[in-house]
Amino acid sequence: MTVSENKQIIETSLSGFELLENPLLNKGTAFTPDEREAFGLHGLLPPHIGSLDVQLERRLTALRGLSSDLDRYNFLRELQDNTETLFHALLLRNLTELLPIVYTPVVGLGCEKFSHIFRKPRGLFLSLPLKDKIREIIAHPRYDQIKVIVVSDGERILGLGDQGAGGMGIPIGKLALYTACAGINPAHTLPIMLDVGTDNAERLADPLYVGWRNQRVRGAEYDDFVETFVSAVKERWPNVLLQWEDFAKANAGKLLDRYKDRICSFNDDIQGTAAVATGTVLAATSLTGTPLTEQRIVIHGAGSAGCGIARLLLMAMVEAGLPEDEARRRFYALGSRGLVTSDMKLESYQAEFAQPREALADWTLENPDRIGLYEVVANAKPTVLIGTSAQAGAFDERIVREMARHVARPAIFPLSNPVSKAEATPENLMNWTDGAVVVGTGSPFPVVERNGRTIPIAQANNSFIFPGVGLGVLATGASKITDEMFMASARALAKQSPALNDPDAGLLPPVTDLREVAKVVALDVAKHAQKEGLAPETDEQTMKERIAALMWAPYYREYRKV
Repeated sequence: MTVSENKQIIETSLSGFELLENPLLNKGTAFTPDEREAFGLHGLLPPHIGSLDVQLERRLTALRGLSSDLDRYNFLRELQDNTETLFHALLLRNLTELLPIVYTPVVGLGCEKFSHIFRKPRGLFLSLPLKDKIREIIAHPRYDQIKVIVVSDGERILGLGDQGAGGMGIPIGKLALYTACAGINPAHTLPIMLDVGTDNAERLADPLYVGWRNQRVRGAEYDDFVETFVSAVKERWPNVLLQWEDFAKANAGKLLDRYKDRICSFNDDIQGTAAVATGTVLAATSLTGTPLTEQRIVIHGAGSAGCGIARLLLMAMVEAGLPEDEARRRFYALGSRGLVTSDMKLESYQAEFAQPREALADWTLENPDRIGLYEVVANAKPTVLIGTSAQAGAFDERIVREMARHVARPAIFPLSNPVSKAEATPENLMNWTDGAVVVGTGSPFPVVERNGRTIPIAQANNSFIFPGVGLGVLATGASKITDEMFMASARALAKQSPALNDPDAGLLPPVTDLREVAKVVALDVAKHAQKEGLAPETDEQTMKERIAALMWAPYYREYRKV
């Protein structure tokens, strides 16, 4: 079988049931009379010769007739496993409606219920007992075309925690977005679950659980397993793009630092989240009127994701002309013990944003040993408040009104996923600030109707960033991915903000524009990779042509028997 980006004729030796059961090739009723004859399909399909448009209408009607989001998620997953082209065409043509089902927030429920709804394997489940067989498993010719891998160990699924093997729903969902948003051919993608057990007691006690029924392995044994995996991947696919996804904070930064120079890889929770948050903040400055160098930023949730956001925003401030030491003091990060200060025992990624105690000398504090969010807001008077805490309702009315007392247009971004973990709702933020707030969320929220205005809510979803980054890396053949490349992606997103031309428009582009966003992000990332000497130099027009050539479109091709 030969499957390339937009090849008009596909050659395959498969026939009969083998062809119909291959999701990359199955066209269902859309096989032509000549194809039915050539591939032995007569009698296996009803006589009706369908079209992609008719199939889409049939599937969309069935989907909308379902009663719950979980049923719709299951429907789409089954469609993806049966007919990839039809699935991706349905998703691409209905992104606004289906993106929240294929990914956040419904994918979280899909991960929780993964073992109960499991029907057909997709991707690779590499459990720790298979450590010595990893090279043999990935050597199969079916994986010869792989260019993009998303891998998780299932320990930190969104804000839901350890889901064990159920975390496989995340790599599957992310790769669906690579195709929908950046046109990465699904034949070139591979979701992988590193199953090292789970500490989720409910999963371990569930007789239907499909994962390795063992307590989660940690320490040297875990590290050796990941090392074996990365070494095998690098040997099998020297130029692959590998995305680390939903690893717990104890491993996320460590694995990124260990492997980012050995294999072309990035961590979307750290770097992708940082880029979309930075792009959203940059876009917000056009509405708030406060230059980046004058922002005071509070990050509620000083984990690897929150500190990753701080790191990229710090880079942007320095690039804007602020001395690094001064820029660093403009960040206030809060963890489980309140405001992160220099006299605490901290993770390495937190230490760089710890406030020195002497800087708080004139603060009014009830408990200096644990400085809470309200006291930080009251004393620091932030212009930007970012939530990565997974603490529902953490941005309560008292805190938000206090922030609005000191800032004419506060920018507030409750980014935690899924919706049940959001720090605040846009409607409440609007009410508590008399409509002055500039808001962006991590999960999708409906528009807010206020004083006769319909206010769109920007979803600061990583799908604005990682598909374009991946597309740019594949187009250039970049050897690694740097923070500077993610900074380029953030700026590329910010310059596409509809609010630049219309203050009443959305802070970020609508999700229907995700493919166009990916093109712009990919080009700027590609340029920066070349500037850093990480990819061969070429002119802009050639790079645009490479990006366009990589973007697979979901329509049925003509088949030829070989």
